[in-house]
Amino acid sequence: MPGRTVIPFGPQHPVFPEPLQLRLTMEEERVIDAVPALGYMHRGIEQLAQTKDYAQNVFLMERVCGICSFMHALCYCQSVESLLGIEAPPRARFMRTIQAELGRLQSHYLWLGLVADACGFESLFMQAWRNREMIMDCQEAVSGSRVTISTCAIGGCRRDWDDGVLQELTRRLDDVERSMDAIAPVFFEDPLVKQRTVGAGIITKQEATLLGAVGPVARASGIVEDMRRLGYAAYDELDFKPVVETSCDSYARMIVRLRETFQAINLIRQALKKMPAGEVLNKWKGTPEGEAISRVEQPRGELMYYIRSNGGKNPERLRIRTPTLSNIPSLVKMLKGSRLSDVPVIALSIDSCISCTER
Repeated sequence: MPGRTVIPFGPQHPVFPEPLQLRLTMEEERVIDAVPALGYMHRGIEQLAQTKDYAQNVFLMERVCGICSFMHALCYCQSVESLLGIEAPPRARFMRTIQAELGRLQSHYLWLGLVADACGFESLFMQAWRNREMIMDCQEAVSGSRVTISTCAIGGCRRDWDDGVLQELTRRLDDVERSMDAIAPVFFEDPLVKQRTVGAGIITKQEATLLGAVGPVARASGIVEDMRRLGYAAYDELDFKPVVETSCDSYARMIVRLRETFQAINLIRQALKKMPAGEVLNKWKGTPEGEAISRVEQPRGELMYYIRSNGGKNPERLRIRTPTLSNIPSLVKMLKGSRLSDVPVIALSIDSCISCTER
């Protein structure tokens, strides 16, 4: 059509760290339509899971995504535990909660750094990632690893933590919170950050509901949706309310994640204070049989695992639904009518993870 141009945005772009292509139809500087294109990094993990036994698959699921590796292991283990009819011991449930919130922290700090970089704040980018490094140090202190944590097991956790580890975790969280107190006002109030994010990529509550948005994308549009309210792990024993904003734009999505970092620190402290003594792993025998679904709140939103077992040593079918897949339709709606200069920040605002999505 005369006057219209199709611009490929991605799969390689300096501001967009994920291999997703958006084919943008433009009228001058306005986006008229956006068509997403996936399929750049399929790895066949779901099919591979059918050739491994249930214990081996815990490690495989962690490798779906490095940023949210623990959440994949947790969701998988909970689905297998449901089939086996067992539960993790009370201490292990609190340990799982702490690990989940550490993963949320490092994921959100990574994203906040990317947004700062997209807005031209190199020093803010480095400070956000410095906080992420401190959280990665916490993960290393409690597990011995910074990326693939490998502490979750079917029936609980692989090993216990001693008092020295818990004291070190508390100290590092204090350092992280002080650092975030210093830089959070820039995200909240800086005129340049607001100029790039306020009013960009608006998606209303009704639209977000209709398109199936999850996680911070949904909560930034006023939808009170958070899988942690289901009470898995130890969330039912902690004081917790979902973080919700109502301005429905990229700024709201940034503020939701920023507020969730402080909430995650608070949840970890609650869990450390309430965590009981005792065993951390329930031994299990036999093979699962039947069907089960597990849902957890990954940093990007609802993660769902479906397992079907026929009583053999391997799953008959394993299916993963990730939050990015749910949020891509919302991204397409956000982009329509936006300026070309706003596309990088809007695309970043859903915090996509194509590694999770394509597997």
